[in-house]
Amino acid sequence: MEKYLDSLSKSILFKNVERDKIKNLISSVPYSINDYRKDDIIAIEDDDCNSLGIIISGTVEIQKPFPSGKVVTISSFQSGNVFGEALVFSGAHKYPATIVSSSNSKIMYISKDDIITLMTKDDKVLNNFVSVLSNRILMLNNRITNLSYDSVRKKIANIILMEYERQNSKLLMLPFCRRKMAELLNVPRPSLSRELMKMKADGIIDYHKDKLQIIDLELLEESLLK
Repeated sequence: MEKYLDSLSKSILFKNVERDKIKNLISSVPYSINDYRKDDIIAIEDDDCNSLGIIISGTVEIQKPFPSGKVVTISSFQSGNVFGEALVFSGAHKYPATIVSSSNSKIMYISKDDIITLMTKDDKVLNNFVSVLSNRILMLNNRITNLSYDSVRKKIANIILMEYERQNSKLLMLPFCRRKMAELLNVPRPSLSRELMKMKADGIIDYHKDKLQIIDLELLEESLLK
């Protein structure tokens, strides 16, 4: 238990909860911990979801496979994040997509009833859980909004502006590679690269690898209106 406390204290579920309190809370309920290697399948679409997953280390991806063989990455979660938070309390409690370990990872699982126990024992855990649900709904709304845009530039501008608001900086560290960005925007990777080059030539942005700088915020915002 002790070796997981550092990771748990950084988890969004235990935000602002004292380290000793986290230890007492986790020790009061059953839990299991599974290790996964890179590219291991954590859960397949339509599998039962009866537990909340807390990412102790590593990263996981939520992927949607299609009959054509194409696989789209819906979300990527790092250490400290959780998954299955809504599913365990839903009537169907089935995974709507496949969850893959995108690096060596360690996941702690806590059942629905035991999550309720933790929330009744500490209001902060309850508030954090509700915040996670709210943020996921907002993320889904943002994703739907992004997919509704009718041009590649609008899609790119929207996701950059979302990162600008999240990071509060014009110099952004993109949390995804070019391939993942194309999947999130639902556009072909060559189309994404071409439009990024055009936006750079137009003096709107500059970029190198996973770093992107907003050169002209006003022009970036105007890209959504054209």
